[in-house]
Amino acid sequence: MIVLTKLNDIEFVLNCDLIETVLENPDTTIRLTDGNMYIVKESMQEVIHKTVAYKKLIYSDMLSKLSK
Repeated sequence: MIVLTKLNDIEFVLNCDLIETVLENPDTTIRLTDGNMYIVKESMQEVIHKTVAYKKLIYSDMLSKLSK
């Protein structure tokens, strides 16, 4: 889950596993696999960075549990 900001400054949490596409034209628009769309203040690069950071956190935790 990543924290993003709508254009009206309201923060929300998005399940990044559902992201299908991210477009920047000029606003960043995120389309999910269920058809929902969100327009956010963060840039496309920020959305990617937050998603990668979340995945690293999840998978590093899972790998550390497997190595025990």
